[in-house]
Amino acid sequence: MASLKIYSVGRLTKYVTDSSLLNIRSSICRSSVHKYSTEEKAAEPEPEKNLPASIEDCHKQIESLTAEVNNFKAQAKEYEDKYKRALADGENVRRRMMKQVEDAKSFAIQSFCKDLLDVADTLSAAAESVPEGVEGEGAPAALRSLRDGLTLTRAQLTQVFSRHGLEVVSPLREKFDPNLHEALFTQEVQGAEPGSVVAVSKVGYKLRGRCVRPALVGVAKGAS
Repeated sequence: MASLKIYSVGRLTKYVTDSSLLNIRSSICRSSVHKYSTEEKAAEPEPEKNLPASIEDCHKQIESLTAEVNNFKAQAKEYEDKYKRALADGENVRRRMMKQVEDAKSFAIQSFCKDLLDVADTLSAAAESVPEGVEGEGAPAALRSLRDGLTLTRAQLTQVFSRHGLEVVSPLREKFDPNLHEALFTQEVQGAEPGSVVAVSKVGYKLRGRCVRPALVGVAKGAS
C-alpha cells in the first residue's frame, strides 16, 4: 500500500514537471515570435515624402515637371515622324520592286524580239521583191503562190508581234521624235512642215511603249 502511494506521487510529480516545462517552452516561443515580428516591423523604413517646403518650391517643381513633359512630347513627335518616314520609304521600295518585277516580266522577250526584227525585215523585202504583175491571171502560178505565201507569213508575223506588245513604228509625215526616230538625212521638201518625217528608210519597233529599234528616217528642213 505504501509503495502504491509512492508510485502515484511520483507520477503526479512527473506530470506536473512536464506540464510546467511545456508551458514555459511555449511562452518562450511566443515571446521570441512576438519580439521578431516587432523588430521586423520596426525595421521597415517609412516612405519618404518629398513635399515642397514653400509655394515657390511648388512652382519650381511644377515648371520642372512641365519641361519634362514637353521634352517627352517632342521626343514622341520626333519618333512618330521617323516612323512615318520609315513606312513611306518601305512603301516606295515595295512599289519600285513591284515595278521592276513587272518590267522584267514585260520586257523579258526584248532580246528575242530584236533577233526577230531582222527576220521580219528580210521577209518584208522578199515580199516586196515579187513583181506586182504576178497577181493577174496570166502570171505564173509559182510566182503567185510565192507572193501569197510571203504576204500571209508577214501578216501572221505581224499578228504575233502585236499579241506580245511589239508595234511597228513607221512615222511617215509625223513629227520627228528623237526617242523613236533616228534621222539619216535632212532635205527641203515643198509643202512639208520643217521637222516632219518625209522618208522612212527602215521601220522601227517598240515593245510595250519602249523603243526597241528606232526608225531610220529622213527629216524635212526649212527653206534656206
